[in-house]
Parts: sequence; C-alpha cells; structure tokens
Amino acid sequence: MDYLKTVIPSQLVSDRGSNLVVINPGSANIRIGLATQDAPLNIPHCIARYTNQIPKFKVQDQMLNSQITTVQHMEREKAYDIIASLLKIPFLDEEVAHNSFPRKIGRADGYNPQSGRGVAFQWANVYEQDTNSSLALGSSKNEGTSGEYVKKHEGTDAEGISSGEHKFRGHIFGEEALRISPTEPYCLSRPIRRGHFNISQHYPLQQVLEDIHAIWDWILIEKLHIPHSERNMYSAILVLPETFDNREIKEMLSIALRDLRFSSAVVHQEGLAAVFGNGLSTACIVNMGAQVTSVVCVEDGVALPSTEKTLPFGGEDISRCLLWTQRHHQTWPQVRTDMLTKPIDLLMLNRLKESYCKIKEGELDAVTVVHSYEDGMPAGSHKTRLTALNVPPMGLFYPTLLVPDIYPPPPRSWFHDYENMLEDTLHLEYPRRPDMSDGLFPGINVGYPMWESYPIFPSKPKKEEKVGLAEAITSSILSTGRIDLQRKLFCSIQLIGGEALTAGFIPAVEERVLHAIPSNEAIDTVEVLQSRTNPTFVSWKGGAILGVLDFGRDAWIYREDWIRNGIHVQSGRKYKDSYYLQAQATCYINS
Repeated sequence: MDYLKTVIPSQLVSDRGSNLVVINPGSANIRIGLATQDAPLNIPHCIARYTNQIPKFKVQDQMLNSQITTVQHMEREKAYDIIASLLKIPFLDEEVAHNSFPRKIGRADGYNPQSGRGVAFQWANVYEQDTNSSLALGSSKNEGTSGEYVKKHEGTDAEGISSGEHKFRGHIFGEEALRISPTEPYCLSRPIRRGHFNISQHYPLQQVLEDIHAIWDWILIEKLHIPHSERNMYSAILVLPETFDNREIKEMLSIALRDLRFSSAVVHQEGLAAVFGNGLSTACIVNMGAQVTSVVCVEDGVALPSTEKTLPFGGEDISRCLLWTQRHHQTWPQVRTDMLTKPIDLLMLNRLKESYCKIKEGELDAVTVVHSYEDGMPAGSHKTRLTALNVPPMGLFYPTLLVPDIYPPPPRSWFHDYENMLEDTLHLEYPRRPDMSDGLFPGINVGYPMWESYPIFPSKPKKEEKVGLAEAITSSILSTGRIDLQRKLFCSIQLIGGEALTAGFIPAVEERVLHAIPSNEAIDTVEVLQSRTNPTFVSWKGGAILGVLDFGRDAWIYREDWIRNGIHVQSGRKYKDSYYLQAQATCYINS
C-alpha cells in the first residue's frame, strides 16, 4: 500500500503492465495493445472470409435500409437549413451569388493538402504469396508483404491471375478486409453494429462469436506476437462500451478466457475508464464513436447508471452526411460511391471528413482529390471543390440531418433469458469455499463497505434515442438530482472518441449545452475539459491504468473459475457488477 501511494502512475504501468492486454472493442474499430504501450493498435473490427458460394464480394450485414423515406428527406433538408442559419451560410437550395467560379473547378488558395489527404487506397492482395505454404486461421500477410506482392505483379490484371496458381487467402482482417475489390469472392462481416452484436437471421450469434474470436486471435498473434502457447501468461482487460447487454459481456468474457486462453480477465466500463485515463474523479463522459454516441456521468470514480444515454449515430453517419451534402450541391464527381456496400468508399469518406470537416461560422469550402474505386481497377482521381464542410458534424446536435437508421437494431429477444446487468446480486446464494474468509463470503458481508451508500438499480434505465447531443448531455447531468453535483458535472464535460478531434467542436458543445439547460435551473456555466491524451484512446489508456491497480484485484475473473461456473468464486461476485467495482480505486486519482 505504501508503494502504491508513492509510485508514479507511469512507473506502476511499467512494473505491472507487461503481461496485461487491454482490449477496447467498438462497432467499427478495436483498440488493443499491451498496458505498457503509449497507444494501442486501432484496427477496423471486421473479417472477410473467402467463399466459393457467391461470385463477387458481399457485405454480410443486417438488412441495409439505404432508401430514405420522403419524410426523412424533408426532415433532413429542414435540419440543414436550421444549421445553415446558425452557421450563416446559404440555405440548401440557395445559389451563392458571389461565387463566380464553377462548382467543380478549384481555387488555388483553398487547396492546402496535408500528408495522406490525396493518397488513394490500394486494393487488397487476396492471394497467398507462397502457394506452397498454408496459413492457419488468424494468420495473414501483413501490410508490408501485401505491398511487395502487388509491386511484384505490377501491371497484371488481378482477374487474369489464375486461382489455380495463386491460392486465395482464407481470411483477411482489419483495413485490408475493407479494401477487397468488389470482384473478389469474399464475404465481409462486421461482428458489432451500433453498439451491439450484429445478429440477424443471416448472421447468427455463433458466427458473430467465431468472427470476434478470429479477429482478436489474429491481432494477438500477428500484431502483438503473443502465440497460443504463451497466452496463459497474460491477462485481459476488457474495456466495454455501456451499450453492451449483459449477455454480450458474458460472451466476450468467454471468448477472452475460454477461446483466447487468457489466464484471467476483468471488465471495465468505457466511460469509467475514460475518467481514469484523464486523471479525473468526477466528469460527464461523452463518447462519440463511429456508430454510437453515449453519455454517462461518473462521481468519485463510480459510474451512475441512471445517467446513461445512448444515441444511435456517430462518425460514420457524419461521413454519409458529407457525401449527401456534396451530391445535393452537385460538387461530387459522377462516380458510384456507396459506403454501405463498398467499404473502401467508407475509408475515403472518413478520411475526407477527418481532414476537412470542422465547426465554424461562414462558408467552408476545400479543394481536394476525390477517388473512385471500381471493380478492381486502379483508383480514379477527381479534383473537386467540396462545400458546406461545417454542416455534417453539426448533425450530432440535429440528428435528423444524419438519418441514422440505416442499420436496424438486432433482435433483442435472445437477451431476455439473462439477468439485467444492474440487478441486485449482493444477496444471491453462492457456495462457500472452505478457505474463504467471512469478509469475502457474500452471505455474511461482501467486504466492500464503501458500496453501501450506492443504490441498487432493479432494471436498466430507459435510454433516450431521439434527441441531439446537447439535450442528451443536459438530461444526463440533470438526472443526478443534486445541484452541487450538477454544477460540477456541467463544468467537467469530457469528450472522447474520434469525433472529439473535430476542430471547433468543444466551443459548439459548450454553447449548445448551455442553451439546452432549462431556464429554471440555477446553472450558468458549462465547460468542456481539454483531454490530456488522444480522445480516441483515452478509454483504452484508462483501462490500462485500472488494470495495474491492486485495489481492483477482487474484480478479476480466473479462467478455471469462469469455465467451471461463470462466476468469480473467490469474491462471490458476478462479472456484471462492474458499476461498483472501481469505487475503491478513487484514491489513485485523488493522490
């Protein structure tokens, strides 16, 4: 204990984090790495499997509702005009009188290329380099090898390479899977969508779990160089979004402990980990992911379940909105761009959004190169002027602009046979081991008196899904019901996730949240805290910190115990009580 009070956090991570793997899965990307690393790997959370049942590339997903209804279209146009009024730019159907240059001819003064902006993506190499070698599941060529192979066959039509001479790779993972040509015989699967398992009648649970296992195993072997034979020397820290249901959490624990063979594992909430990642104790965490935005308040190192809000939109919806805006203004080249069925277009649109979109008043244009990707042909380049680049990110405040229901929610009926994550498990009867002390036996005393002041919530609170970000933040903080805590939280808003890097987003959040607070509330100050680390990785970093703290050791689940009965026998507590497990670690943040 004296050591923990005196040691600096970086030293603690260095001493104890070399055998801890931190896994932070999201709908679009997975952040994973050793706790000792400064930053994790950030890899698209997808897998493409070779198939001889279909002639061309296929995206295995929930039914894609890419047809926007008339009502949705009208609501989107109305939202655009509201945003245009706020940003002092022309409305959707107004022509800009003072623009004397044609739409698709760029201005030299507006062209300020940065590294990587104008570089086209390359189609993935789908053939094994050595036809005499067989690749095991989870093993594939790294990016460097793929590049060498493509260079070796430069000028050769991929369709002309005989599949008899060149064997197709069985599995392709990560960004490479998103760069597979539409002509190739592969099926792309994304096991997580909109914060849940991507289950449908065409994508059953068992296949989802197998895909998650394959992706994680590939990363562990190929990227982190941890083979199966050494896996029992490592422990896993699962930093999971609040959107996951308790059964989904249980299944991911089983993947980590049973399938990936980690010796032990622990679950931490993404929002709670973000607080630790920035060295805070109390904050309102606003997590803006690729497909889901969530809000949760944390007080003194404990997440407050009643404050949780989940909004079904994120960065990919902003990228879709960017494409819609350009097409409406007729600035987009006459090419077939479809980010839903052609994932390489999604990569391009995400890059354009990250490079050019920002929130600021006035007209915001940029001249850039847009690429078209067709049927395995080299990327086509189209110099064009993009316009209204400050509109798409405002869709987080006006979600009707984003039309976020492209992916319908998965069926929920299969979750109903599992207990809720927040139900009271303190009084359940557990078998008592002979070597278990009275203080650890839940039938007598759970051993954590500091939890006694925290309420037990009988059911998961209903989430809001039809409001903008400012309203969700305001509602979340006001639901705490205490004016002192509310004032503190409104001045301690923390933005995490990729969209938090959008220029101008912090002042926009402060202004709009302030206007969303009801006039009868005695609150007149809103402040967004600057992140001490990259907002994209702050939850992962917080998970690494939580993993090395001795205070949370009773939260760990050991492989043998989990496989035997699914509970952590030593403490008699189930995995799902993660809302309370980290209350004991607050002395770390306050030191």
